[in-house]
Amino acid sequence: MAPSTVSVLIPCLVDQVYPEMGWAMVAVLRRLGYGVDYRRGQTCCGQPAFNAGHWGEARRVAGHCLEVFRGAERVVCPSGSCTAMLREFYAELFAGDAREAEAAALAGRVEEFSEFLLREGAAGRLGARLPGRLGFHNSCHSRRELGQRDESRRVLEQLEDCEVVEPAGEPDCCGFGGLFSVKFAGIAGAMAQSRLARFHELGVARLAVNDPGCILHLRQEAERAGLGLEIRHVAEWVAEALGVGAAPGAGAER
Repeated sequence: MAPSTVSVLIPCLVDQVYPEMGWAMVAVLRRLGYGVDYRRGQTCCGQPAFNAGHWGEARRVAGHCLEVFRGAERVVCPSGSCTAMLREFYAELFAGDAREAEAAALAGRVEEFSEFLLREGAAGRLGARLPGRLGFHNSCHSRRELGQRDESRRVLEQLEDCEVVEPAGEPDCCGFGGLFSVKFAGIAGAMAQSRLARFHELGVARLAVNDPGCILHLRQEAERAGLGLEIRHVAEWVAEALGVGAAPGAGAER
């Protein structure tokens, strides 16, 4: 059966800071034969307000998200934390609300980018090459909330001649934690430096990460330490291997 159309949920960090990550995901999906539906009304999923304890505000923002994706058969997101918000925490946020059933229905249709590729069997037909050693960092939300142990790594391992490595003793947090890195910047920075040091010990110059928040934090600390580590989203590395651009004007399909 031919691939169908999927809707994409673009996190705030991707929309406002790293649009190339969203374009890379879209380019990969299109190269694999999927139609891509971008719903222009989408904004935030409500996670920052939810994590800060402002559930009333979070519910208003999340309610808009429910409206935007109403009728979407499948939703794919390049962020474990945003995926977890819809899939794991909307049930709690909308408990006893008139929209509780709708929130539960949407939760069952949302998937993180890597797990979507694996479930669809699409990762096995990438047919692309990315030679060299590539470090991989798995985000806490992907691992703990979504239960992803090695999904993103398994996608990367489908790329020919790509040696994917992780430090021993996984998992470790990078220190981002959303508001944690703002409230406890010193601790968060030290955690990131410790995490980066372990990849440096492995001799990697490139790092793949499956969450924009972790990328933001790790890039900042890598630059501060002068490591020269190239940190990009899993979708960006896959797009590079496929030879598809990350944005209009740079070769991305439209």
